[in-house]
Amino acid sequence: MLSNGRQMVAIPGPSIIPERVLAAMQRPMPNIYEGPLVDVSLSILADLKKIARTTAEPFIAIGNGHAAWEMVITNSMSRGDKVLVLDSGRFAIGWGEAAASHGVEVEVLLAPSKRSAVDPEAVADRLRADTGHTIDAILVVQTDTASSVQNDIAAIRRAIDSTGHPALFMVDCIASLGCEPYEMDEWKVDVTVGASQKGLMCPPGIAFVWANDKALAAHQNAGLRNSYWDWTARLDRSAHYFIYAGTPPISLLYAMRESLDMIFEEGLENVWTRHRILAEAVREAIATWATPGGMEFNIIEPGQRSDAVTSILTGSIDVDRMREIAEVSAGVTLGLGIGPDLHGVGFRIGHMGHLNPPMISRRDRSSAALDGCTDGWFRRRRRSRKPEQAFRVVGPLAVVHCACDDPETGRRRRNELQTTAFSRTKRVQRRT
Repeated sequence: MLSNGRQMVAIPGPSIIPERVLAAMQRPMPNIYEGPLVDVSLSILADLKKIARTTAEPFIAIGNGHAAWEMVITNSMSRGDKVLVLDSGRFAIGWGEAAASHGVEVEVLLAPSKRSAVDPEAVADRLRADTGHTIDAILVVQTDTASSVQNDIAAIRRAIDSTGHPALFMVDCIASLGCEPYEMDEWKVDVTVGASQKGLMCPPGIAFVWANDKALAAHQNAGLRNSYWDWTARLDRSAHYFIYAGTPPISLLYAMRESLDMIFEEGLENVWTRHRILAEAVREAIATWATPGGMEFNIIEPGQRSDAVTSILTGSIDVDRMREIAEVSAGVTLGLGIGPDLHGVGFRIGHMGHLNPPMISRRDRSSAALDGCTDGWFRRRRRSRKPEQAFRVVGPLAVVHCACDDPETGRRRRNELQTTAFSRTKRVQRRT
């Protein structure tokens, strides 16, 4: 009954697209060979360096993040090469699977647990054992969209350096770019992968690769090079279409130009701070919901949790029914839990891109109206008579109350969530 009005999509990408970005795409098709569109392309390539904090060469792939993975693999590797995949969720594994499909040997180094970040010391130990330097590249994600872990890329780089190993260091920033601090040059990352549909606030359809001099040198001997993804051909700027190996993604380029303008108007560091503050509010809410056998963070260590997405295990709560009620009755789409460890037992809240505090948590009186239409629908009743937790979804967050015999306890739990998350946000703002 409360779903009328604009639907709130709280999945971790595609994220909410700003009105300015939507408007920028509404224009007739231009001349693709010369004129203003060429200037737009060149300005985007220049500004992508600022987003990744690098002097490395950027490339634009027409496709999603998987297209960028393939661009990296085919431009830097040969059949029979070996990559070390640092697993901390789902997407580094996916990148490794893409490499394996091209005949690359893949070794997986597991994180200490399924609910933790990559251990840099374990990386160092494995590289020290590789005395023959058979590992050609190391693949890792900064933020895994499935598990919501945030890996310490700087610490992993230090671990690599401590061994003197020459492997290329490749980082997937699809979920974190434009949300969390990322310093490609400072952290000595050789290849970075990004995409348009998350922190960069655009529709899906274009992805990005940044390759430094070490990666471009490896490219010269890559045996998997092909005519479409080839970096050498795309570096030829004598004709506009060489950048894209064909017709450019016109509307998406105008969208990206507007998105980059918005980011630089706010200031990239301010964008990072905004995401951190909003993520703190989300985490305070989840900490308030948490009960034994109920809600809990997927990532156990607070310092390893992402500022772009949060994955939540639901314990005794029927997560599929909860998400259905959130969408049908409250107009909020929560992210599906993905991967073998989260599907059916958790959900995700995306807090990335074009967001502000009211969009994260609508603390209004409409939450009370949900009480009457959701009681008991998505709870798996336990045999004990202990109170059970239930969601009252109002925005991308939810107002929680304790479904127990005492109405006053329920009201107190709702107020606790609201005031705790709000006061925590104010404390974070004061620290900045």
